[in-house]
Amino acid sequence: MIQLIVASSYFQLVSLAAMVDAGLLPEADRRVLVLANGSQMPEITLPLHRSPGFGTLAARFDAVVDLAALLWPLTPGQFNPRTEELALFERLLRKDWDLGSAEVSLVLESIQANPARALARIFANAPISVHSDGLMSYGPTRSRLPLHILQRLEGTIHIDLVPGLEPLLLTEANPKRTALSGGQLAAGFNELALHVGDPLLPEARSAALVLGQYLGSLGILDTARELTLHRDMLCAARDSGATSVVFKPHPSAGPTAARLLRSNARELGLEFTILETALLAETVIALIDPVVVISCFSTALLTAKYVLGVPVQAVGTTMLLQELAPYQNSNRIPLSIINALLVQGLEPPALDRDHRNQLPALLAAVAFCMQPDNLPALRGNAAAFLAANYPRFSAHFKTRRLAALDLPPSWAHPSPRTRGTHWRRRITRRSMRAGAAALEHLARTAQRTARRVSN
Repeated sequence: MIQLIVASSYFQLVSLAAMVDAGLLPEADRRVLVLANGSQMPEITLPLHRSPGFGTLAARFDAVVDLAALLWPLTPGQFNPRTEELALFERLLRKDWDLGSAEVSLVLESIQANPARALARIFANAPISVHSDGLMSYGPTRSRLPLHILQRLEGTIHIDLVPGLEPLLLTEANPKRTALSGGQLAAGFNELALHVGDPLLPEARSAALVLGQYLGSLGILDTARELTLHRDMLCAARDSGATSVVFKPHPSAGPTAARLLRSNARELGLEFTILETALLAETVIALIDPVVVISCFSTALLTAKYVLGVPVQAVGTTMLLQELAPYQNSNRIPLSIINALLVQGLEPPALDRDHRNQLPALLAAVAFCMQPDNLPALRGNAAAFLAANYPRFSAHFKTRRLAALDLPPSWAHPSPRTRGTHWRRRITRRSMRAGAAALEHLARTAQRTARRVSN
């Protein structure tokens, strides 16, 4: 049995190496690491095989292949072969990856999206395991999976980022759950820290570390509001007592935000260093020992707190819970987790001394509101939680969503008059945009006609 293990990010490379070391992946005669760069801008991001310490991480696998290089100029996320092409692609991959005629098993991530879904269709008889390295595994599956994939699902392997919290990913398939402990993951970060050096790191010790996110690129915030959010992070660093800040931009973000933040830091009286490094945030934390790690809802906040034992602070999560649209956006569960733990002061299940268990109940309610058709069994629990706890956790829910799903509390539902006003405003805005677009098209047509006549 040859096992194909797909990795789309540097963090996944580290977590998969730790999973191999811990013996958590299914048994296999040969393991092939499939690189499938998931960056939205692969042209300006570092290829996975050139990540710091890649050779150390890849040594756990028998072979390494690059799906992104094979598909270029398509990206792995665009890989969606037609049904009549599946057999052709299977022959291509078996030849290019030296699989021969051996049986294949798959260890995939983001099973509801390509390239994972494409590979599951190509290797139509392969058993499937799903690995997850981030906070989205604690949320519901984004879309309903076809039966031919669900029937082959053997289990999930996730990182215990929130100690003791059970994932909701693929709950509808009732998979076997396997968890990689924080200690096992920390060993991977420490290994990279020992083997990787960076000339910027000695200058950055004992500073506040601010981790940028690419919310503008994802369409969650516009550029101006994202800059305001990052400035709020600088203010939080100053208020924590730090006199210097190290800013690590997100690997997929452009350079503009970092340059603008430099002037903001100067205004706040903070020394400011942009950390131009391909190292993971967790490796940077292990190397520079920051006084505090600040971000919005980055996964690194929880690895810093629960895996590396470093103080953390979340900024802007309450605002984003209401701004994030649509409600079923997959970033909602990471946002809710960070807000509940770091802003509202809830404890992870494994550390909850009072055994109130509010975090799992909160996330189950949010997940049901996100995907009610996929998770109908959660309706009763969601209704009970909202009836008892809505005032404290109202930021995690939208009143129109509760009204549409007929969930309590009824007093929080928008009145019919308010809802009518909301929809009239939406229709008016759409009509105005459509009218403006029509006028612009008419103007362009008139200009083209005038040029033809003059010629």
